[in-house]
Parts: sequence; structure tokens; C-alpha cells
Amino acid sequence: MARLFLFSTLFLGLAGSAAQACGGQGEPCKVPLGDYHAAVPTVAPPPAEKRPAVLFFHGAGGGGDAILAADSVLRPFVEAGYVVLGPNGLVMPNSRYGRGWSFLPDAPQQRDELAFAQQVLGDAVARFDIDRTRVLVGGFSIGASLTWYLACRQPDLGAAYAPLAGNFWRPQPEKCAGPVDILQTHGWRDEVFPLEGRQLGPKHAQGDVFEGLQLWRATDGCKSTRPDAIEVRGPVWQRSWTKCESGRQVSLVLHAGGHEDPPTEWAELARHWFEARLKARPAAN
Repeated sequence: MARLFLFSTLFLGLAGSAAQACGGQGEPCKVPLGDYHAAVPTVAPPPAEKRPAVLFFHGAGGGGDAILAADSVLRPFVEAGYVVLGPNGLVMPNSRYGRGWSFLPDAPQQRDELAFAQQVLGDAVARFDIDRTRVLVGGFSIGASLTWYLACRQPDLGAAYAPLAGNFWRPQPEKCAGPVDILQTHGWRDEVFPLEGRQLGPKHAQGDVFEGLQLWRATDGCKSTRPDAIEVRGPVWQRSWTKCESGRQVSLVLHAGGHEDPPTEWAELARHWFEARLKARPAAN
């Protein structure tokens, strides 16, 4: 668990970016329901263009300020011109981890996390000249679980979703509000959030990734339970459902590591997937 805390704290470090301070160096940008940090590329976007963005929710015990650290697998996003937004979770009462997110279906809600995410995006779009139609939403561990719930509640919160090492909890939703493009990444050896989920005490249980993907395939109108495309690239294996009535795509990326070991190519893989999904959509969308 110590490794998990360390990883969730350092995971979002972004070198080669200019942290846009709100009210002072390193201070968070404040919205009514909380605050967030931002890392912005040093290079300005082309004239008359706005920047794409990644909204990324930290793991248990982490914080949004980790995007201001010096090292991260998310660095390629900033180098490619993306603004990276790191919201701060709540300090959870009686939690040994510190900050987390309030979304579990059978627990008291201490904050409307969807309303908070909407506030963060609204503030950041105006503050950092972000293209609201090109926002990728993701997260790590418990932040990835939050990503699944946000996508289920409001599919158009982001243009697409890229959760890492987390998903629905039990009981998982029976249905979601609409189709999404989703790229789920998970470690084959993950013991903190196993692919099949696990019971955590008498009240809470992590869900099964495969059951969650089944719900997304049904929501997206995918025509087959068998993937339409399978790719193997070294320690990274990707299964994709591309023939879906909604025109959206469900993809599962598995890698050989555990909970603390995302593949080094994850950010590039997620970025190229995201940009391909944007190009595949009709101009009206």
C-alpha cells in the first residue's frame, strides 16, 4: 500500500511544461466545490486554435498538484500541446490514504463529483483557452473508477475516456446515460484492483472489469462480444470493439505489470487513440 500511495502521488508529474499558477506559484485554481492544478505547454497553440486537454483524477492519497512534479508518463500529452488538469480529491474522513473521491454507490456522498468536474472544466476552458470539444477524461485507480461513473452519468463530459487501473464498484450501474469512446488500461498482475475485482471489508467491493466492459458494449451498441481488432505490441495487448451502432469504440489494453506499473508508452497510445476517435466522428459532432 505504501507503493500505491507513492505512485498515486508522483504519477502525474509533467516535465517540460509551464505550471499556470492561480493566485501564486503552485497554488490551486479554485472553483466553488474545490480546486485543481494545471500544467500548460510552453509553446503557444497555432493562431486561432485552442488547446486540447486531459482531465485526470489522481489515485488514493494523491493530489492534483502531482501534475507539477518533474516526471510522468503523461509528459507526451503536454509535449503534444495538451493542457493537463489535476483536480484535488476530498480529504476523506477515517481514511488512511488521505484524499479520495466521493462516488461509491453505497456510501454517503460528500461532494457531487460530476458537478465538481463540470466546474473545473468550465473554469479551465476560460482560463487556459481550452477546446471544450477535445477533452480526454481519465484517472488512475480510484480516480479511474470515478472516470467510469462520470462517463456513465454524463457521457459528453469528455470527448472520450481513458481510465487506468480502476472501474465500476459493486453493484455496478444497470445502465448508463449514453454511449462513449472508452480506452480501459489494466495490469495483468494488478493485486490492488484485480481485473475480477475484490471485496474490501463488509460494505464495499471492487467490480469486475469484464462485466463493466460488457455494459459499455451494450451501451455503445457493439455488435459482438468478440473484439473486432486485436493487437499485440510487446508487453501491451489491446482488444477493441469497433463495430458499434453508436459509432463509438470500446477498447481494453492489458499490460504485464501490476497496479503501480503502467506501460511507458501508455500516454502516447492513449493520445493517438483519442485523436483517432475525434477524427472518426461526423463533423456535426
